[in-house]
Amino acid sequence: MKKILLILTIVFTTVSFAQQSSKTNKLYNPADDAKLEIETAVKLAKNQGKHVMLQIGGNWCKWCIAFDKKVKGDEVLYAAMNDNYVVYHLNYSKENKNEEILSKLGNPQRFGFPVFVVLDGEGNRLHTQNSGLLEGEEGHDTKKVLSFLKNWSPKALLDR
Repeated sequence: MKKILLILTIVFTTVSFAQQSSKTNKLYNPADDAKLEIETAVKLAKNQGKHVMLQIGGNWCKWCIAFDKKVKGDEVLYAAMNDNYVVYHLNYSKENKNEEILSKLGNPQRFGFPVFVVLDGEGNRLHTQNSGLLEGEEGHDTKKVLSFLKNWSPKALLDR
């Protein structure tokens, strides 16, 4: 009986941990109040002298996940992103398409996913980037992504 209880405890603990991990490892949250999250990101960006990077997509999108992993796994890309942008992963899925927000952003979803929208510290849209243009032969091209991140950074726009 003790063995059965021990096994059940281990199984339930493992299942519970796996469920919590899968929830916390999601980039996109369909339940977010996206308008509030974007407003918060804009305020933070303004205070930090950064721009906001909206990465629009969903947990269903393998290219969205791959882009995030690429940036986080490359110290140069990660630094360029972290130094210049406050990032928010804006959900687009069957559970929540955030159509009102996307309409105000000029319907960037027309480019596919992920798609990136750069906002300034006032919340003004500066640029919409089709991620397909950042790809190389084997996924997102490091040089193209870095160029995009640098070209829309606050410093780049001040140097014009």
